[in-house]
Amino acid sequence: MDLRHVNEEKIKVLLVDLDDTLIDFEKAEEAAMKTLFGRFGLGELTDDMIKEYSQINKRYWQMLERKEKTKPEILIERFEEFFKLHDIDTTIAKDFNDAYQVTLGDTIIYNDDSLELMKYLKGKITLYLVSNGTVIAQTKKLKNSGFDQVFDKIYLSEAVGYEKPAKEFFDRVFEDIDVAKDEVMIVGDSVTSDMKGGIDYGIKTCHYDPKGKGCDLDVTYSIKDLHELLTILKV
Repeated sequence: MDLRHVNEEKIKVLLVDLDDTLIDFEKAEEAAMKTLFGRFGLGELTDDMIKEYSQINKRYWQMLERKEKTKPEILIERFEEFFKLHDIDTTIAKDFNDAYQVTLGDTIIYNDDSLELMKYLKGKITLYLVSNGTVIAQTKKLKNSGFDQVFDKIYLSEAVGYEKPAKEFFDRVFEDIDVAKDEVMIVGDSVTSDMKGGIDYGIKTCHYDPKGKGCDLDVTYSIKDLHELLTILKV
């Protein structure tokens, strides 16, 4: 664990990302895509195709974070681009995406026993869930995972009206926070949304980096296992 910026100020509020932080998004993505390729009769979905789609998807979400496209645009256009590469009828992109939003929540794989960890922290620290995912997908994931019963409040960007890392997203969250920024920390895997958003807003940041990819931003902490939060939070 990188503790270069250890501060004695106790953290009282934790903002926690969902996908690829608390739960394994990539495995859920793979399961959903395979299910829907079968349902839509699109033929074989190879591992290489899944990796290709995943990269396209990440690129589109980053365009959303940079406000280059709207969420409705990226949700459809990512599939249109992917389908075009494989000579699949692009006119099914909307229907495919609608089904995809629901199917994503069918596969829940916890990272580092995250549910038990959050249950342990509940009551010891204020827990807010902050996610850029769609309301349909995230609501089902939260219910199926049990996280809907753990967090004090849940903030989904689609409902808030702004995406992380936008200042306006954090402004909305901080309407419900009555402690100093030094006592708030965001935990997430995304450098471009979680870490950049937290740094820009002036709160502590904890980069969840289990694969050791690194981060080019000056984050407060970097961890490879969520249990390292217990040391940071002193609980």
